[in-house]
Amino acid sequence: MKIENLPVSERPMEKALDGGVSSLSNSELLALLINSGTVEKSALDLATEILAVSRGGISELGALSLEDLITIKGIGNSKAIRVLAAVQLGKRMATAVPERKYCIRSNEDVAKLLMERLRYEKKEHFISILLNSKGEVIETDTVSVGELSATVVHPREVFSGAARKSAASIILAHNHPSGDPSPSRQDIETTRRLVECGRLMGIKVLDHIIIGNGSFVSLRAMDMM
Repeated sequence: MKIENLPVSERPMEKALDGGVSSLSNSELLALLINSGTVEKSALDLATEILAVSRGGISELGALSLEDLITIKGIGNSKAIRVLAAVQLGKRMATAVPERKYCIRSNEDVAKLLMERLRYEKKEHFISILLNSKGEVIETDTVSVGELSATVVHPREVFSGAARKSAASIILAHNHPSGDPSPSRQDIETTRRLVECGRLMGIKVLDHIIIGNGSFVSLRAMDMM
């Protein structure tokens, strides 16, 4: 059924105007982004198919690529890009450091800062979080982006930003595209090497957080650094 043939109270736009966008289902929100259907399918039908393709529903929407979306009949580049743009906007909102500096007190704070940014990445992103003496985030610096299996990290790239910004300490973080945050031997060896380099430079490495899909581990908490 076309959306225009639905009762007015059941149309996504009218529902949003009446009860706010929070009253809409996931399919209805996507339908508004898609904007229009095809001869065979309504925007709601297409939205439902997108959620089916993501397998985990809305929780896995961030993992979809342009190629995934355009495999759905009725979703072309334009509709796909609108959906991806909305997902990217959500990621940026979730990870943006507010005007008041974000303060890190625990490994959970690090995960909260980076989870939505990294959990769906297909490659490993190695990040250095620069902190001032109060534990406030000065900057999150992407040190390197590697292939699916590993990221090559050089101390020069890790500490150059910290030295330039006069950071008192740093926290290391990277993601595992597999979704499993369990540290590898290379993760542990790289961390210990960077901790020693930081000690020589007078910049303390407080922790190394590994981000998975919805879960994380702290090498400091695991006594691996």
